[in-house]
Amino acid sequence: LVFTEEDKYGLYSNLLFKYFLAEGIVCGHELFVASAKEHPDNILKELPAPLLDDTYGKELGDEAAAVKSEDFQDSMKIAWRYQNLPKMETSPTTYTKFGHYYDVSKKMSPELCQSVKWHSFYLHEELSSEPKMKTWNMNSGYAKLLQSIQKVISEEGFDGSDPQKKQRNVLRIGIQSLGSVLWGDDVCCSDTPEDPHSLTKFLYVLRGLLRKSLSACIITVPTHLMQNKAIMERVTNLSDMVVGLESFIGSERETNPLYKDYHGLVHVHQIPRLNSLMCDVSDTKDLAFRLKRKLFTIE
Repeated sequence: LVFTEEDKYGLYSNLLFKYFLAEGIVCGHELFVASAKEHPDNILKELPAPLLDDTYGKELGDEAAAVKSEDFQDSMKIAWRYQNLPKMETSPTTYTKFGHYYDVSKKMSPELCQSVKWHSFYLHEELSSEPKMKTWNMNSGYAKLLQSIQKVISEEGFDGSDPQKKQRNVLRIGIQSLGSVLWGDDVCCSDTPEDPHSLTKFLYVLRGLLRKSLSACIITVPTHLMQNKAIMERVTNLSDMVVGLESFIGSERETNPLYKDYHGLVHVHQIPRLNSLMCDVSDTKDLAFRLKRKLFTIE
């Protein structure tokens, strides 16, 4: 369960969310997309186009060349006695390919999108079809979403119930802006919400579903709106990996010369560690992201 703290305007977290889904399509995984904000069909139409091997090398090669020319400019300025000192690597000039790269300036082709099976959950459609219900003492939107996920996991055989009939696959679940007011939850509205436990109950049950099935899930949450620190602690403890995106838009860091090349910071709060009660905490504290014309990079 990957928990993503949204940046203030949700621009970059939305992009990360789409990368996760796009990678699923390229790998041939089945998708489940849930949202209360925009229709899942529209989210899938906006996925970035994958860069195939030859083009990705060219794209990254051009950027590496640009970095090298910057280094050369710098070396002209460095005093000669420092020139032979080992140089700190400031940006990855040698690229190791992991997963796939995507061009954010282009949309994924509809044929590629249709090549995998996907399920959508749009809260307003789901709630209008049935009267509101309080199942497991939980907000009705969350209860409906859990029922839908459980149904897909059991019907499509991701719980290992019919492994012989079909080729093994992975279900990728993406849930957009969970906990926002659109889900009918008030954790983002006040310091003392009327329903402080719905979100934590939902994550607890969801994590149980993920543990007993071949599935992975990414959730984006507008945590900057949550004033109650106790709820934030619980939500973090119920996730495996917690990553926060902090955008420079509208903050004084936007004009800080130290961050001139970047659009925001990435905070890795928690990394899963197998067979341990403690989570792993990232050693690297200074990760930043930037959105170039075609690529979204974390450095």
